[in-house]
Amino acid sequence: MAVESEPPRALNIRDVAREAGVSYQTVSRVLNGSDRIREKTREHVQSVIDRLGYRPNPVARALSTNRSRTIGVLTAHSALYGPATAITAIEFAARDAGYRLSIANLRSGEPESVRASIDDLLSHAVEAIIVIAPQQEVLSEVGGMSVDVPIVALGPSGERHSMAMDQIAGARAAVAHLADLGHEFIVHLAGPQNWTEAEARMVGYLRELDARDLRVRAPLLGDWTAQFGYEAGMSLLRMPDFTAVFAGNDSMALGFLHACRELGVRVPEDVSVVGFDDIPEAAHFFPPLTTVRQDFVELGRRTIRMLLAQLAGEDLAQDPLVPQLIVRASTAAPRSN
Repeated sequence: MAVESEPPRALNIRDVAREAGVSYQTVSRVLNGSDRIREKTREHVQSVIDRLGYRPNPVARALSTNRSRTIGVLTAHSALYGPATAITAIEFAARDAGYRLSIANLRSGEPESVRASIDDLLSHAVEAIIVIAPQQEVLSEVGGMSVDVPIVALGPSGERHSMAMDQIAGARAAVAHLADLGHEFIVHLAGPQNWTEAEARMVGYLRELDARDLRVRAPLLGDWTAQFGYEAGMSLLRMPDFTAVFAGNDSMALGFLHACRELGVRVPEDVSVVGFDDIPEAAHFFPPLTTVRQDFVELGRRTIRMLLAQLAGEDLAQDPLVPQLIVRASTAAPRSN
């Protein structure tokens, strides 16, 4: 009867030390980036680590150093372009700084769900937490919790320990572009109003109209989806009393473009359309979409920079990032001009 062989034992730090001919403490110093070691020794030990393919056990390292090098991320709706892109950018920035992410997705915005997700992250010994859940009720619940690690929220600008895109400025740039082209009747397809980003973009829309003394009309409250944009377009375009649309995101703009095409409304000849986010597909809509681009890579860098400052006992203030208007073929002067 054949006897099953035992699986090979995983390498540990003492195996690396034995192969390199040094103490395991020296290997540990190399792994932790200590400056208390000669460069020649560091290079030798690192070459052995690379040759053996050794990877430190994160749990063992956390126990030995009392540091997990892990940042928790609390997120909701992470499948949407904005949150998903922000998480990716933050992960790359964290990795560059020697950290890894532990992600908890909210089941809902209810207080019990928020507290359970935070407790789950803390159980993984995270050193800090980033909140990418732009619903106001989530931010309020997190803000009221007593947590012993630093927290940075991607939320409204002006809040302490928050990193933000200036959504109001981005929305104003979109509306200003349409107004500069000569549009006086501009409709806004807004996102869900429990989202701080949707609220800020709506505020920007209203402020720019007011600053230019243009007619203000109530925004249509949507849900970020192309389906809502399509349904809104099918309704609005039956009796159009506007010449331009500012959609709260590119997906709703896409749905509106679909309605235009189905009803024979030409873009931009009959109506101009502006989105928000500049998703990768926006340049390939028909016509290519004028939109507002958010620099998520820089957002990730600044978020990690702010967290590292807090971990070092510093309070680093960061100005909001200002989104960039990207002009493409979906906007033009209204026909009357």
